[in-house]
Amino acid sequence: MTDWTPSADLPTLRARAALLAALRGFFAARGVLEVETPLLSSHATVDRHIDSFRTADGRWLQTSPEFAMKRLLCAGSGPIWQVCRVFRREESGRHHNPEFTMLEWYRPGFDHQALMGEVAELVVALAAALGRPLGDGMERLSYREAFRRHLGLDPFSAGIPQIRAALAATGHDAGDLGGDDRDIWLDVAMSLAVGPRLGLEAPCFLYDFPASQAALARIRRDDPPVAERFELFWRGTELANGFHELGDAAEQRRRFEAEQAWRREQGREVPPYDRNLVAALAAGLPDCAGVALGLDRLLMLLLGKDSLAEVLAFDSGRA
Repeated sequence: MTDWTPSADLPTLRARAALLAALRGFFAARGVLEVETPLLSSHATVDRHIDSFRTADGRWLQTSPEFAMKRLLCAGSGPIWQVCRVFRREESGRHHNPEFTMLEWYRPGFDHQALMGEVAELVVALAAALGRPLGDGMERLSYREAFRRHLGLDPFSAGIPQIRAALAATGHDAGDLGGDDRDIWLDVAMSLAVGPRLGLEAPCFLYDFPASQAALARIRRDDPPVAERFELFWRGTELANGFHELGDAAEQRRRFEAEQAWRREQGREVPPYDRNLVAALAAGLPDCAGVALGLDRLLMLLLGKDSLAEVLAFDSGRA
């Protein structure tokens, strides 16, 4: 027999509606403009960690509204936010559904440190709206300090043998999962040994990533250089990813092309990168910070649920 019933119960659906209402109130009070951008595009992300869905006519379902929102910023929109459906080609699981709800917003005049403060204010406000009050004390931990604390090594200097040995010492046998790519080994270490131990009591910000993991963030010329990027973890689950946004069109093009080259070498699908974004950056992106936050995961944690399916009207298995 077909199970036609929703995967979320009615109280959870009411909580989702209350969360969205509180969200709109939060940004309205701060004068941040709500916008909508296309779900379908002629280009896609070329990020090595994200695979896109391609439609029969050769277009792509968005994995994030980031590129279109940055074009609005370049056109003079000022601070903007959006809640939308995004699509990522990954296996369904306890913390992932191929179609999910993302909140994304951009703040001209903010760096990643300032935006972390607003993310914390938002999470506290949404928790209060659902009757799940959180304290204001969210830890901020540098990427380097997190690895030193939870894995006993410096991620900026450790080689692959050291990373593998540290993982083994903490009971994680990753085999040859990372190959000979040091950044992949850092990702493996983050997913197996560091990330699951972050924010166990209250949400925790991780910031200042290695420059090799800058993605779309600016690089600060410290010693060693760091990417002005942050992630938010709660109960070992990643909730948000934010950047002090890169505004250099030539550097953005170089990063896109490098990611395409990596995907080609790995035999992966190589989508076209967003040339409209590069053109917009050349016209001028205001100094700003931006962040994407997974609303389904946040709702799941606020309500104490065990899986995303429990906070979605219909998860992928019932869609």
